[in-house]
Amino acid sequence: MCSLCGILGGNEHWADAHARPGVYTRNVERIDRRRERAGRVRIANQILSAFGLSLSDWQGSSFLLSTRTGKTEIIEDLGHLWPAAERLCGRALDPLDLPFLDRIEAHHG
Repeated sequence: MCSLCGILGGNEHWADAHARPGVYTRNVERIDRRRERAGRVRIANQILSAFGLSLSDWQGSSFLLSTRTGKTEIIEDLGHLWPAAERLCGRALDPLDLPFLDRIEAHHG
């Protein structure tokens, strides 16, 4: 998504399901949207654990990204996840690195 759409769209991330007129989602109920959000956190944690990080939902409006030593950063949406992860780790992270993806798939596949 381009930056302009992000600004005009408010603070909702494009990947989040939202029940509003003109937007299709099968998750029209609040509990369904929370369940979907919890699923995204679970999947993110499968990847983040390899970097010594964990993600948790915070009040359904933000996320907490933490290291094993307790350093934590609040992020608004998953679009801010990797820059925050790199700041907390102090190094560049490439979640699309093929050998890394092979290890993740072997471990969680």
